[in-house]
Amino acid sequence: MAKEIKIKKHELVPVHEKLSEEEKKKVFQKLNVSMSQMPAILPNDPVLENLDVKPGDLIKITRNSPTAIKSVYYRVVVYG
Repeated sequence: MAKEIKIKKHELVPVHEKLSEEEKKKVFQKLNVSMSQMPAILPNDPVLENLDVKPGDLIKITRNSPTAIKSVYYRVVVYG
């Protein structure tokens, strides 16, 4: 019998969180970018399971970094 793997619980998968509309606006203003300039992520990506995402949502990804301790990245959910 195959062992089920919980993707979000794996130590190498960074933390993914959906930002509110207000937080999304602040990020776009801070980075001086538009939604079309952001990297994309598909709504059916396994790490987005249980986040209730829809196209246009902004995902904050927090990765552990050997030099910066924590690195923050953003992705916009696009149509899949």
